[in-house]
Amino acid sequence: MCLAIPAKIVSLLEKSRAMIDIGGVQKEVSLELLDDVAVGDYVVVHVGYALSRLNEEEAQKTLALFAELDGSLE
Repeated sequence: MCLAIPAKIVSLLEKSRAMIDIGGVQKEVSLELLDDVAVGDYVVVHVGYALSRLNEEEAQKTLALFAELDGSLE
């Protein structure tokens, strides 16, 4: 099973890389598969690659579902 997670771009780095934030955790990812991404954009991330852009509303809905799922597992 594969899982891709919405994340917010917090800074752009050299060589098609960006720093993203997922629930307060920051991680460096590749932007090789996307064009024209900016700080503040939401992207779908899987195994260190930003796969697609996502609008903020959809990203927030998805993150809320993940949080709900996490709560139900406890």
